[in-house]
Amino acid sequence: MPVPISSCMKRNVVCVKSQTPLSEAAKLLVQKHVGMLPVIDEENKLVGMLSLAEMLELFLPAFVRLMDNVDFVHDFGALEEVRIDPAVRRKPVSAVMHEPVSVEETTGLIRAYTILLKHEMHDLPIVKPDGTLVGIASRVDVGTAFLSGWETGPLTPPE
Repeated sequence: MPVPISSCMKRNVVCVKSQTPLSEAAKLLVQKHVGMLPVIDEENKLVGMLSLAEMLELFLPAFVRLMDNVDFVHDFGALEEVRIDPAVRRKPVSAVMHEPVSVEETTGLIRAYTILLKHEMHDLPIVKPDGTLVGIASRVDVGTAFLSGWETGPLTPPE
């Protein structure tokens, strides 16, 4: 039987509601030093995800995404002085969040890690079968849990 993701997930999850203003979500990302905020409804069901990268996209100048080679740019000058539009700061998280990707708490470590890789995620929300958020696991959580079983478990490292 596979080792379940629940064995290595964090149970104290920093999350927000969909109506939370982006300014408050940004403060949480900074204060809690996290890279992703699960978005939950009133019943603690996972309804979306807001990543640090999505937040940063709101503030980067559009041309930065179009640049193929930034090696020749040593300084963006005045563009480094980012001022965030108050209207954007007041928008709800729901305006930026994306569809959730999650696994149930009984999911095995290899499947969980595969989902993290496939969706290019660093953190994976863990839910009960009814969609209630119960935890979160990072690539590091899953990877170290998997590797810790190499010595005692049925798996052996590749030669």
